[in-house]
Amino acid sequence: MSTNLSARMANLRVSPTTALFSKVEEMRRRGEEIISLNVGEPDFPTPDNIKEAGIKAIRDDHTRYTTGNGIAPLREAIIEKLRRDNGVTYGMDEVAVMVGAKQALFAALCAIAGEGDEVIIPVPCYVSYPDMVRLAGGSPVMVNRKDDFSLDLEAIEAACNEHTKAVIICTPDNPTGKVYSEDELRGLADIAVRKDIFIISDEIYEKIIFEGNRHFSISSIEGLKDRTIVVNGFSKTYSMTGWRLGYVCARRDVIANAIKVQSQTTTTPPSISQYAGVEALTGPQDCVTYMAGEFEKRKNYVEERLSGMAGVVCHEIQGAFYAFFDIRSFLGKEYEDYGVIEDDTKMCTYLLEKHHVATMPGSAYFAPGFLRISFASSMEVLKMALDRIETGLKAHKC
Repeated sequence: MSTNLSARMANLRVSPTTALFSKVEEMRRRGEEIISLNVGEPDFPTPDNIKEAGIKAIRDDHTRYTTGNGIAPLREAIIEKLRRDNGVTYGMDEVAVMVGAKQALFAALCAIAGEGDEVIIPVPCYVSYPDMVRLAGGSPVMVNRKDDFSLDLEAIEAACNEHTKAVIICTPDNPTGKVYSEDELRGLADIAVRKDIFIISDEIYEKIIFEGNRHFSISSIEGLKDRTIVVNGFSKTYSMTGWRLGYVCARRDVIANAIKVQSQTTTTPPSISQYAGVEALTGPQDCVTYMAGEFEKRKNYVEERLSGMAGVVCHEIQGAFYAFFDIRSFLGKEYEDYGVIEDDTKMCTYLLEKHHVATMPGSAYFAPGFLRISFASSMEVLKMALDRIETGLKAHKC
């Protein structure tokens, strides 16, 4: 019997988020009280009307396979949402419902990229983008963003070559909270046209946006829809992380390929979740406004606390629910009985083991020297967590 494993798997990381989540759960099983700011999951319950729609779907026996691209009422609701909110018109064969936005993104990459193809990823970036590209058979090309986390359009264009298939962006952005301006997105669109490449736009946080910032979907630029792949979902906007429901929108040949991926893996999205998704998009939107308002209050508090910590540099948070802050001034120092902390990964381990607060290292997002925290927790929890972080950072020996 052969004992050789896949060579492709040797080049993949375990998701840092998943790995840290496992460690936190192990510590909790030992009876340790841990504050988790490492997971990007809203702490609000799924709104009642959406839950009731899921329950009704079960009672109505909507518990069987659906079409591979999702039920028609949900695709119709997505198309109306895109027309209303983003100013883009899609057809029924240009939308596919998937098992979460993460699968939608992976299916899109499989649809357009393969061996020898390159996908440009501005960094910092979501932890899974590069490994998704590798799983699809392509090669990720990491391009640094500017110091304020805006896109470095010159660097992106310089990275393009005959092997480039796409650029992946996320706006509002995980992990930095940056919202890309219309001007820089139009600049990126110009590059895409000149270089004949796709833009994959991850818009999962589009409704969580602060202080007059505006979400602009790059697909709405005239003439760009056919080279844009929009990925979105229900997890963040409607607090439906466990329902596993997302979607991808693109020209019909891209969607046809993405559906092939789904047909050979998950077959269809969950039927019950799809009926709940129809209610999410077509029902009252008060929950969206309320949750975004609560996130903004938390954002204001977190920004104020972090900015008040000597040595911490926290950039403006424009959207999503993450603070991404520079802790390089704290590295290379000795802490309590923990020894010298050389990097952000060891700092995360120290804060977890000594101060019982879980954060994410910036190096997981290809930005060493930073930490990421999620403020998708109650104000009470955030106050306690930031107290612990501040205490831990101050505990170094001079």
